Amino acid sequence: MKDKGRSYNAAVDFVDRHISEGRSDKVAFIDESGTCTYGELAGRVNRMANALQTLGIERETRVAQIMLDTNDFPAVFWGAIKAGIVPVALNTLLTTDQYYAILRDCRARVLFVSDALLEALTPILSDLTDLRQVVVCGGSKDDPGSLDSLLDGASDTFEAVDTCIDEVAFWLYSSGSTGMPKGVLHRHSSLSFTAETYGRQVMGIQEDDVVYSAAKLFFAYGLGNGMTFPQLVGATTVLIAGRPTPDVVMETMKAHQPTIFCGVPTLYGAMLANPKCLPANGSARLRRCISAGEALPEEIGNRFEERFDVEILDGVGSTELLHIFLSNRSDTKRYGTSGIAVPGYTVKLVDEKGGDVPQGEIGEMIVDGGSAADGYWNRREKTRDTFAGRWTYTGDKYYQDEVGYYHYCGRSDDMFKVSGIWVSPFEVESALLSHESVIEAAVVPQADDDDLLKPKAFVVLRDGEVLDDALFETLKEHVKNQVGPWKYPRWIEPATELPKTATGKIQRFKLAADL
Repeated sequence: MKDKGRSYNAAVDFVDRHISEGRSDKVAFIDESGTCTYGELAGRVNRMANALQTLGIERETRVAQIMLDTNDFPAVFWGAIKAGIVPVALNTLLTTDQYYAILRDCRARVLFVSDALLEALTPILSDLTDLRQVVVCGGSKDDPGSLDSLLDGASDTFEAVDTCIDEVAFWLYSSGSTGMPKGVLHRHSSLSFTAETYGRQVMGIQEDDVVYSAAKLFFAYGLGNGMTFPQLVGATTVLIAGRPTPDVVMETMKAHQPTIFCGVPTLYGAMLANPKCLPANGSARLRRCISAGEALPEEIGNRFEERFDVEILDGVGSTELLHIFLSNRSDTKRYGTSGIAVPGYTVKLVDEKGGDVPQGEIGEMIVDGGSAADGYWNRREKTRDTFAGRWTYTGDKYYQDEVGYYHYCGRSDDMFKVSGIWVSPFEVESALLSHESVIEAAVVPQADDDDLLKPKAFVVLRDGEVLDDALFETLKEHVKNQVGPWKYPRWIEPATELPKTATGKIQRFKLAADL
């Protein structure tokens, strides 16, 4: 007998509900090929669920998505979930070797891959023994191996599989800012939890909003912004397959007039450095911006709001907790902080022994919230280190100020001591970014001649700037004045770009490894 209190399929909530509530003709998604209404989405989701069952894909097995942001992505994702099958959304910018390792790890039975990405997968497909079929998305409709061909022969009616609210619904792979990505297992209930807590109560999303997320759907931040939050309330999402450069962002804003834009600090900084990124060029209806992925420097937040007259709500989240659990609010934002706990989450700072850290002192942030993952796939020790009872260890170092706002200091493995005092790379980077010559900065420890650790900075300079002796001294003094005389970088090296994950996080470990 079905337990109605425990029976829940997320696809019914996020897709089917809109049909019963009269939104069949409302546009759900807009990509570069056209629009997809909620009614059309529901039909495609049902055809996908039927097609997967026809292929013999059993409940709780995995299917992988290496798909660009198009209208095909939600059809595959929700279709799998409706059939009780587990979609695994993968980063579209990985190497062939990384795809091989991850696809072997998750043992996907079907691979859905955008035609533009197929070339990177071709060399390894014959070696993936668990893989039964490859379905190409966005290619020729006449190709028997295409998504369109697969869906054309399937029925557009399907009764959702009776899944449990605590059943694993989908996987994401962590972004790999400190190494190889890990499979993160999320439940059906986690999607509605993040949508209700952050999407509705902090972002303030409404049915008449048009959302554009530069962060892609394969990544937890983008999945919420671009799919589940709009689908919670029946809003519209703009999907762009390509890389979100500042020019692309402004072109998209001009064409579709979004009301909510979701980016990352690196992108906001790049937009400020681009003279074409002006309100007159496309952001007329924009009412709110969201930032996560890394902490937003105060300087970038203030300058962006001054230029566009739109606030950025900066927050912090993780793949393990699915979305943002700590955020600024529109009525009480403080640039340079990550804000306060999102409703539904409890956060606290602890020391190396798990004891509470006094206000004003640095500790690791741990989080209790209903969207925490069930753990990492095939990574028992890492699971035990990260998920301890109700608490998720984030690996992020913070301190809480006198009014209760949390200030980001860095990753636990990025922090280092200078003269016996902790140095936050983010703090030094923010000081460098507040100088008009610097667009991006990354700080890592380097040993001096006495084998003592000191800060070294890598900087991307504005066009026309050269890191000569005069600018080097200027930047050192600027940091001393901003954050303290012992924290200034002893070495500064110019760079054309900094290594980042596909989600925009700076990979400091790669810079440190080269020292």
